[in-house]
Amino acid sequence: MERTLKVTNVLSDPTRYAIYQYIIQEKKEVSVLSIAEKFDIHPNVARLHLSKLEDINMVVSYSQKTGKGGRPSRIYRLSDEVIELNFPHRDYKLLSSIAIETFVELGEPGRKALYLTGKKYGTKVMENYRAMPLSKDLTVEKKIRLLESAATMLGMYPTFHYNQNTNSIRFQIKNCPFKELATTNHTVICNMHNAFIKGMLEVLFVNVELIEEENMFKGCENCTYVAKFTNV
Repeated sequence: MERTLKVTNVLSDPTRYAIYQYIIQEKKEVSVLSIAEKFDIHPNVARLHLSKLEDINMVVSYSQKTGKGGRPSRIYRLSDEVIELNFPHRDYKLLSSIAIETFVELGEPGRKALYLTGKKYGTKVMENYRAMPLSKDLTVEKKIRLLESAATMLGMYPTFHYNQNTNSIRFQIKNCPFKELATTNHTVICNMHNAFIKGMLEVLFVNVELIEEENMFKGCENCTYVAKFTNV
């Protein structure tokens, strides 16, 4: 509970929360000066915001020599730790780990059930989130905006690019909401997550073929996909 209160207190500041979102989306190291310039604030204020985020381990920092002499600059990057907020505390990560290991222990039938369940919940999330007219009444652009909004809500921080000539969408997932679980068995988790995403897409598009081009657990900067569909 004390941990949860600290996190909510730090993120209650709109600028600090925006800085944290920026670091997630850009997926690159930042300095006090770069944040000050980006958000048009004084460097001392930027340093305070970054220090507050570091205090609760949402970002980590290290010293880097500038090559110009003088004091090394402080560089900040996103922490590998997943932040969870629960009132009261519930260990959902432990429950998830138990459930996934159970599926894996069941062999191929268990894995298949996990992927089908992932797709089912991806479909549910999108159906509940949509609250719009039937998908056939939406333009592709509106469907993409719905996907982007829903995926952002889920912590994926995606970017989408529509290619009208090939009837396809290329998109990147900049943050994996399952990254802590995926560190031990990323193939199973990634396949489940892909099924989850396919479920989301199939609420809005017909005959979806989802192709994974890049995977952050294989050394890529982001997870990148192409979704092809025959009808809109």
